[in-house]
Amino acid sequence: MENFQGYSSALGKMRSPRTKRSVKASASVRHSTCQPKTSAEIISEARTSLRILKTQRPFTPKDDQRKLFGLTSSRTDEIRPPSSFSLHARSFEGSESRPLSVARLSPLDHKPKIATPSCKDEQPPIPKPPLDPIEIKRVSSARARLFKVTSQGNLLPDKASHPEEIIMKLNSDGSLSNKNSSYDADKSATSQLNTNISATWSTKCEGEEMMPDRIMEHTSSLSSQNSLESEFVKQDVGLSNSPGGTENIKEANRSELKSGSRPHDEESEEEILYWNMKIQPILDELKPLSSGNSVEHLCQTCYRLHDTLQEGNMLGKMCKRRALLLKTLYKLVDLGSDKLSIELAKLILALRVSGKNLLNVSKLMFKVSRSENNDDLFQNDEILDYLLEVFRFADPLTNIDAFLYFVGTIKFLTGNAILLKDLLNKGLLESLVQLMKEINDANRTSDTYFCSSGHLLVQVTATLRNLAELPQARSRFLGTGALSELCVIMEQHINDKDICLNVARIFSKLSAYNDFCLVLSECFRCYQLFLTILHRHQRKQDLIVRVVFILGNMTAKNNNAREELYKQENSVETLLTLFQMYHELNVKRKLTPPLTQSEKGIIESKSQKRSEVEDVLIKLIRVIANLSINSEVGSALSGNWTCVELLIKVLESNKVEECEELMMNAAATINNLSYYQVKKSAIRTRQLHIAELMMKLLLCNSMDAILEGARVFGNLSRSKDIRDFIVQKNVDKFMITLLDAKHQDVCFAACGVLINLTVDKSKRPILKQDGGIKKLIDCLRDFGLTDWQLASLVCKTLWNYSEKITIAALCFGEEETGELLELLSAYLDKGIALDLETNGSDEQLVEQHKVCWESEFVPVARQLLQRIQRHHSHLEPLPFSPTQN
Repeated sequence: MENFQGYSSALGKMRSPRTKRSVKASASVRHSTCQPKTSAEIISEARTSLRILKTQRPFTPKDDQRKLFGLTSSRTDEIRPPSSFSLHARSFEGSESRPLSVARLSPLDHKPKIATPSCKDEQPPIPKPPLDPIEIKRVSSARARLFKVTSQGNLLPDKASHPEEIIMKLNSDGSLSNKNSSYDADKSATSQLNTNISATWSTKCEGEEMMPDRIMEHTSSLSSQNSLESEFVKQDVGLSNSPGGTENIKEANRSELKSGSRPHDEESEEEILYWNMKIQPILDELKPLSSGNSVEHLCQTCYRLHDTLQEGNMLGKMCKRRALLLKTLYKLVDLGSDKLSIELAKLILALRVSGKNLLNVSKLMFKVSRSENNDDLFQNDEILDYLLEVFRFADPLTNIDAFLYFVGTIKFLTGNAILLKDLLNKGLLESLVQLMKEINDANRTSDTYFCSSGHLLVQVTATLRNLAELPQARSRFLGTGALSELCVIMEQHINDKDICLNVARIFSKLSAYNDFCLVLSECFRCYQLFLTILHRHQRKQDLIVRVVFILGNMTAKNNNAREELYKQENSVETLLTLFQMYHELNVKRKLTPPLTQSEKGIIESKSQKRSEVEDVLIKLIRVIANLSINSEVGSALSGNWTCVELLIKVLESNKVEECEELMMNAAATINNLSYYQVKKSAIRTRQLHIAELMMKLLLCNSMDAILEGARVFGNLSRSKDIRDFIVQKNVDKFMITLLDAKHQDVCFAACGVLINLTVDKSKRPILKQDGGIKKLIDCLRDFGLTDWQLASLVCKTLWNYSEKITIAALCFGEEETGELLELLSAYLDKGIALDLETNGSDEQLVEQHKVCWESEFVPVARQLLQRIQRHHSHLEPLPFSPTQN
């Protein structure tokens, strides 16, 4: 059997103490694009020199201030909506206003048309059914009142009569008794009014000097008004005797006439009775200024009002006196109580307001939610339900400002762990995804809402960022199509740093999971999207560090992702440009003179930015290391002089004690690139200098860094020049010492270097001189049954060492030979080697363990055992004595 030559010490993915993984987990990391791998290949890949790198997710400091836009926002105060504002009862409108539209409308051509009655070809009137006597009375009364106004000589009066004046007369003594007498007078005056109007029409037909449209319009208005007054006379006599009845009738008239609500004559008798008996008494209690009610009492009253309205099916827009209800609620806003404001907001939302009032109630909730102390006020299912109901009944584009503050409120609430789970369970994530879809669709066809929707999307993506913290939200992100919509948002708002940063934070959280990484890797548009962000926002460190972190996660878990990223236009150039820029920034900060203690306190935020530069480098190098796992990409990068030189510069300009992770990532990347034996390898050209730099890692106090250095020497020691360097610098003795570390990965790395040293016959004695044989056998005994790869590597090292064996005892030592015979015989026994109690009960692991034992350990161990047995003698060798002449 030939020697095991050119063996890489890192020919296996060593699992360092901080990134230790089981064989089962590591075996599933890399997948072939060609055909399924056997169990033996999977296990072998578990310790390949092409190692993926792990790192921590970028740190996001908590923003203590609840604002629409944080302190790091790229938006200036002039262009972003305010987080602080004043809100009073007068801010609300008594009537429903149509939503403010941000679209600019084109003026219409004005073509005045004056309607004139036709004198010819007049169609005969359509017969009408006879009027109800009550209706006749209403019309007659209205016309009589109108005649009274016009009989004073002014058809269009300067001061219109008010309904409250009539009501005061009705409530005064004798008003009802005078009603019938005035009715007769009104009726007689009606004929005179008709005569005047007919005369006006006649004048118009002849000379067209007057405009009867205005006259008839005002006549109709007054007729409707007086008809309503007449109806009040009939309906509200009983209300005048109740507390506050007259005042409430006034309010109802003013509000409903102004708001265009349906008049009371459309109410059924049951509705009127329900209002008078159930709702009106509650409204009377909502008078804090006159009755001195406490806030707590008002909150309870609002709660009762909500239940009463719900019981009477008067929520939404079902209540015909809705305007009066809303006006009563608006007055309570001025009390400034947060608890009362939440109860008011619940009621106002339940009444389905729109336009300016919807905006104001959104601001009301936003003001309350800005304080964390008020989170408890929102731990009520009803207020959260009404808050989310807005997404279903209101149009986000025509109410975009209101949605801005609603989603801003939800963003604050998702900072609370309890409310976060409640909102997720109530379908918040699905509502936000639908909102994103509507905005994206609108922005595809027009830029009308582009700017204002950008402010809203900052709040939406920030809220989704909070939701991404929950493990149970992950499946919903995948199932709702959120990933695709977020990519569209990044594409449309590629220059908006705030939006891109929030989406990057979402992806950085979710990409830590394999299932999300797989879906993201299959979204091919995201590769070029991420590269574009890296190119356009090079100096936005908080954004760059997250994008490269995402790319690192994607390329760590999927070989197709490595290929897809590599084949994107200018992908390597973009990464190396960033590498160069941030390396220079890192060197520049190291050259900055040290600060005094007082100066450090003054610019503490600047020191935070300095650490971000290093963090970008760490995660950027990780992307290169993971890319190099692909054979095509790795071979190309190993010959890329810019890439290799930058890695060398990182090792030259930093110390392990100051930036351990950066040094280890650079070493691991060199280890991956040194695996490829290409003709124009920049690694091979600079291998001696790299070996010198690896000494910095071997001589530090970090076992993780020592392990990385040993792995690099494992690959580099395939070269004779490096093997000579190892002996010259006593690295061989250091590797033998590492066998005592009692750690599988460290022993594996050390064995990788030693097996390459034993290729040179002149270097084999070193193994015995420094006690290497004994320590190798100890590794076999300590780790053999649980790590057949390490056991196989020990046997290969001993096989190379014993190539010129004559007597086993002289080669290994008497005690060592006996122990080797015992261990090898036992380990080749299937019953002992595959004992389930020793190796666990997981069926897949047991099968993989068996395959590894059969394919890697048994072949070399059997041959080594046979060699030792052939050269082993139970007789003690005689000491050598020179012959005499």
